[in-house]
Amino acid sequence: MASADSPIWTANSNDALYLSMVRAKEDQALLGEDEDYEDFHPTFTYPIFGEEEKIYGYQNLRVDLKFASGSLVQYLSIKHSAALPKTADDIERTLYKFIPSDYLKSEPEFRKRVEQDAHSFRPIGTKIASYTRRVPGKGKGKTRDDAPIGADEDDTVTFEVYHTTMSTPGFRDYHRRMQLFILLYIEAGSYIQEDDDRWEFVVLYERRRRKDLDVYHFAGYSSLYPFWCWPDKIRLRLSQFVILTPYQRHGHGSELYNALYRYLLTREDVLELTIEDPAEAFEDLRDKNDLQMLLENTAFTSEGYGQPPGKGKLGPPANKAWVEQWRVRLKIAKRQFQRLIEMLILRSLQPSDAKAARAFRLQVKERLYRFNFDALVQLDKEERIEKLEVTYQNVQEGYQQILARVQ
Repeated sequence: MASADSPIWTANSNDALYLSMVRAKEDQALLGEDEDYEDFHPTFTYPIFGEEEKIYGYQNLRVDLKFASGSLVQYLSIKHSAALPKTADDIERTLYKFIPSDYLKSEPEFRKRVEQDAHSFRPIGTKIASYTRRVPGKGKGKTRDDAPIGADEDDTVTFEVYHTTMSTPGFRDYHRRMQLFILLYIEAGSYIQEDDDRWEFVVLYERRRRKDLDVYHFAGYSSLYPFWCWPDKIRLRLSQFVILTPYQRHGHGSELYNALYRYLLTREDVLELTIEDPAEAFEDLRDKNDLQMLLENTAFTSEGYGQPPGKGKLGPPANKAWVEQWRVRLKIAKRQFQRLIEMLILRSLQPSDAKAARAFRLQVKERLYRFNFDALVQLDKEERIEKLEVTYQNVQEGYQQILARVQ
């Protein structure tokens, strides 16, 4: 046996942990050739296994955590070719702190549960949105991807978004099963306080039909928390947002974000949507979709760009009263809406128009100065001007990248 100090006894926990969203046999038969919902890895495991993301004491370690694709009932399996007696990490005991205690350890029992839940599981809450996609890998070579999608076609998959709260009957238990994905996919993610009934959620499901049965499969979710705003409104703060690996890079994140945004627009009690410490990838997703929404709003764009073009409220500089009026109407946080306005101005800015370019530059720098006032005020004048210019150039470059991804 190799020495206990040998590297062969240490495994990377991200690589050792395999996640699977398991479907019933009949549902597996409906999958396209490009679909695979099993044996994918987490992005992070340090909240569970420590900062170094290492598991000690095993050779050829494989940890399988499988979920029934809809109900999220869990099955845990730990396999290895050799283990150090006494000193090996207790993997099951470690995971036990983070997953519900009713996980299964018998695979036949788990498979039976998957088949049962395919018939019985239904999303909890109220449906607020739906959209369709083609089955990945079907219809290739027949220009199917460009053809209109019919809801009743065999290669059509429907996705549905449901709104619920922690107090919705049955959801608290369901949340305990799905919250693990926050630790595995959001850097610095953590569990929320489940005893606070004010938490709200929007959950994304794939709905696929087989014969006379609709079967639901979990795809991702977002959590939101309401903060009271005088006198009788709330600010909804988006706290967590996750799309499972098999569904990533297919536009489902944008669909979920747009669904929750359109939903809050219908609520009279919501003043605005704010975001809690967004990751760079999510900030890009938010910017792209918010910008697309504004460009598709004909009333906004006609007032903003004006007739003839260049004579509208966007200026530059933008009319502040008009900007605030639209910001309140669209329920977007102030800093975010200011950034969107700046992007829209840059989109139509003519390089040869020196006056407009200067007005735009001053508008952006004014916002940057106010936002970073505490840090900038400590610098001398020359250093402050230089720092502001560097920040402005970086902001403008970032805007150009976002604008390039918008229709």
